Amino acid sequence: MPKKQFKAESKRLLELMINSIYTNQEIFLRELISNASDALDKRHYLSLTDSDHKVAKKDLKITITPDKEKRQLIIEDTGIGMNAEELEKNLGTIAKSGSAEFQAQLEKASKNIDIIGQFGVGFYSAFMVAKRIVVESHSAASDQAYSWTSSGQDGYVISEIDKPEIGTRITLDLKDDTEDEKYSDYLEEYRIKELVKKYSDYVRYPIEMEVTKSVPDPTEEGKTIDTKEMETLNSMIPLWKKNKSKIKDEEYNEFYKSKFNDWEDPAKVIHYNVEGNLSYTALMFIPSRTPFNFYYSDFEPGLQLYSKGVFILDKAKDLVPDYYRFVTGLVDSDDLSLNISREMLQQDRQMKLLAKSIEKKIHSALEDMLKNDRENYEKFFDNFGLSLKFGIYQDYGIHKEELQDLILFRSSKEGKYVTLREYRDRMPEDQKAIYYVCGSSIDELRSCL
Repeated sequence: MPKKQFKAESKRLLELMINSIYTNQEIFLRELISNASDALDKRHYLSLTDSDHKVAKKDLKITITPDKEKRQLIIEDTGIGMNAEELEKNLGTIAKSGSAEFQAQLEKASKNIDIIGQFGVGFYSAFMVAKRIVVESHSAASDQAYSWTSSGQDGYVISEIDKPEIGTRITLDLKDDTEDEKYSDYLEEYRIKELVKKYSDYVRYPIEMEVTKSVPDPTEEGKTIDTKEMETLNSMIPLWKKNKSKIKDEEYNEFYKSKFNDWEDPAKVIHYNVEGNLSYTALMFIPSRTPFNFYYSDFEPGLQLYSKGVFILDKAKDLVPDYYRFVTGLVDSDDLSLNISREMLQQDRQMKLLAKSIEKKIHSALEDMLKNDRENYEKFFDNFGLSLKFGIYQDYGIHKEELQDLILFRSSKEGKYVTLREYRDRMPEDQKAIYYVCGSSIDELRSCL
């Protein structure tokens, strides 16, 4: 079939996308996996609503196959597939999103299914690492399969092919290695595992790959042989999506230590879900000790950000104010407005609402800790009280009312921590003033008295 050209505006967008929009080329795999997950969602939905298209849930999966000899990376799914018209519409016109249209149809039908790839451009991020892309697809609604082939801005070809299985197979012919870029790294098992774990660990369908494993040699004791077997690379169900009542403290602790590189259990777990105009799930932790670089400029505060279980951003610092910078964790939201590459957040009303909601929840958790777990709160204050004090002075004192009841002071009368409210409540009626002295330690103050 004759080669077709991208529209002029699409060619310009493709060039911009490859060279400018995405600053981190490794996210191409995240985008292709997210698109595959969308296709699986659509087929699963079709299976539930049309008895002629039943499919077992176990048959819905994503498979990754690296071929070092051919320098090809293959991502295949058993999703809904595309016919020739859909290939033309969804891949021939950049920024056309079949997922966005599907989401709109679901909303009209009052259905609620998460769709990850709503931007219609993520597929083209693959051109950052591939010199040629072949998409082979068999739609669940068609008897004929088709392929879409392109080397980028020179256009694309759609052809009839023989592909009996329903679903889509994307083959990337990787670019040649250069001094600056080693594209062949994306054919290494360890690298693929690393990227799936980082970006797509919580995609709800299994992501499988044939891996090499060493097993005991059955013919010679004490020796091993290499064998190939299929392995599921992702864990699928994120801890924060589970019912809180069914999560044990040990699970929270292990998740925190493995995810955020600490060897001590957290002092406080904050896990909650919000539904409404802004829906999100948050799983946050207050560490048991001060990070070694907490008071240095290289300390990076912020929460990890996920969208529908797909990793987006490692340190979203705008989600927590500076005086709560000790809080670590993650937020997973379906409602945030992300820019075209999903790499940065747009500063819009939803983002500000989310940050305000998180701030209130952290404050409530600290109040609860102060009231019901005083011993641990005092340990927390020894570690992070300076941040709370800083918050009172920050921004000309506008946070004073919010933070003042969280601050602890050493009382010379009782020899222990008290809050300003506690001190005031036990003041004699005739006491007109509160006397205080400042110093770097209680021993230093005693030596001055």
